[in-house]
Amino acid sequence: MKLNIAVLPGDGIGPEIVEQALNATKAICTKYGHELHYEHALVGACAIDETGNPYPDSTHELCMRSDAVLFGAIGSPKYDNNPASTVRPEQGLLAMRKKLGLYANIRPVTTFPSLIHKSPLRADLVAGADFMCIRELTGGLYFGRPQGRSEDGNVAYDTCVYSREEIERIVRLAYTYAQKRKKKVSVVDKANILATSRLWRQVAQEIAKEYPDVETEYMFVDNAAMRIIQWPTSFDVLVTENMFGDILTDEASVITGSLGMLPSASIGIHTSVFEPIHGSYPQAAGKNIANPLATILSAALMFEYAFGLMEEGKLIRDAVAASMDAGVVTEDIAQGGKAYSTSEVGKWITEYIVKK
Repeated sequence: MKLNIAVLPGDGIGPEIVEQALNATKAICTKYGHELHYEHALVGACAIDETGNPYPDSTHELCMRSDAVLFGAIGSPKYDNNPASTVRPEQGLLAMRKKLGLYANIRPVTTFPSLIHKSPLRADLVAGADFMCIRELTGGLYFGRPQGRSEDGNVAYDTCVYSREEIERIVRLAYTYAQKRKKKVSVVDKANILATSRLWRQVAQEIAKEYPDVETEYMFVDNAAMRIIQWPTSFDVLVTENMFGDILTDEASVITGSLGMLPSASIGIHTSVFEPIHGSYPQAAGKNIANPLATILSAALMFEYAFGLMEEGKLIRDAVAASMDAGVVTEDIAQGGKAYSTSEVGKWITEYIVKK
């Protein structure tokens, strides 16, 4: 099979962790006889520095002619610490989502037995947690217009807008995944306060009737936030709007013990993007200490979701699990033993794939 991939390392630790995911991808392609073609491009702060645009046209053109995008992270203190900056790395991420039609972010939340002791929650609460957060990506407050500030700088405003079409496609996607899992969907909104949330609930109730084999529950976002902490094993597929999803998925990721372990897939109308959820971690950039496992697991999702290659994705996940069982992990999840470097962990996983 021919695999055509756009590689966007981005900022901070992005280049280091993407390199290890790409090495694992190469090993898989060699092992299974796939023809891999990949090309690098700029995005984020590094793209601003070189071109003045956080998502250059050349990067978008590469993404559009690729089958999938393997993405690292964006963000830089240079721009984070300058509120007056009119061009920011995060604008590149929003532009990429909009132009590629990345309407759904999928984040699996799975606990690893060897990491339960690192969770801020009791082991009996998180053991066995296995659910999927599906976040709408292209609508809501982050994309609402108008937005701005008053000339005197004393008032700012953002608007939250959702259409029926945007809600229908994300909710249907949630039911599609639920049918392949434990057949339960949790629709999260704030329908007691927000007009957009009332439309979400109305549309979700209509669509739920089409899936009588799937259990549906409706939750306010504040209740969902509590439930994720109190009873994470009660969820199967959780679907929600953009800002709520941004907050809840970060909350959910922490219960597993490390942000460095969770991958994500952004499903698009054109090309889908596969990335870790942890951000650019600029403090660790260039130190070879960042955890590459979430990015390597994102490559596993890429094989499965972009190419339908389930066996290949499973081998990558098996390799990651084996590295953790062997204690070949970075300092963020080392259990008092040796902490391995980013490249050492990546090399171990690549060699595992080759030997299997």
